[in-house]
Amino acid sequence: MTTTTTAARASARTGRPARTQPFWRLALLHARLGFLETVRIPIAVIGNLLFPALALLFFVVPQRAVADDPGSATVAVAQLGTFAVMSTCLFSFGAGVAEDRAQPFDPYLRTLPAGPGPRLTGRVLNGLLWSYFALAPVVLVGWLLTAAALDWLQVGQSVLLVVGVAVPFLLLGLAIGYRMSSKAAIAVVQAVLFPLAFAGGLFLPPEAFPQWLDVFSKALPSRAVRDLVVQVTAGVDAYPLALPVLLGWTALFATLAVLAYRSDEGRRFR
Repeated sequence: MTTTTTAARASARTGRPARTQPFWRLALLHARLGFLETVRIPIAVIGNLLFPALALLFFVVPQRAVADDPGSATVAVAQLGTFAVMSTCLFSFGAGVAEDRAQPFDPYLRTLPAGPGPRLTGRVLNGLLWSYFALAPVVLVGWLLTAAALDWLQVGQSVLLVVGVAVPFLLLGLAIGYRMSSKAAIAVVQAVLFPLAFAGGLFLPPEAFPQWLDVFSKALPSRAVRDLVVQVTAGVDAYPLALPVLLGWTALFATLAVLAYRSDEGRRFR
């Protein structure tokens, strides 16, 4: 017998409305469920956590001219840290949501009286938690094997900035996950993630871009996020429109996520 059924029967006996759980308690419950579901597949966790750190280890650390320069090393670590957060959000919410929708438990959850708010909030909290976990190996390699360094103020600002980096790509992941099947979502996430990362300057600094690519790059959310992160961590000023570009893309991704959720709900539950 479910808690919902028990509460409903108790309400019928007493004539009083059933007592519902607080919003944040339900949200934390969904976040815990999502976390446990993720750690039960160790290879997914390991791959997601190690790829950006391995990229730093193989492509930045051997270049001692970069790794031994505090400014260049900090920029490299910041770029790959940004990629780690992007990758975590897109795969967790793009491929992850699409896979969840294919499970019979998902339609049942949508029938519960709590509504979509706690569940979506739980997904967001879980995604932010894994974003911080994904940063840990990159930061560790950068700290041990390069000259990258931050003061305590920059550390605090970077911790807060993770939320700003994660939210737009989290919303994009939700839009993909609620719109696509699980197989299609994986392909779409890969097709979106790597071009955004390359064109956004996360693998190759924008200073090495040809002029046309540099101009095009500044219209992308990945470039806006990259420049804002580098500004906080390395003191290199972002281009003037970085924040407006990021806010605009965030609003667009939020709209796409809402439309995808409503479309999925209307398609499967009407």
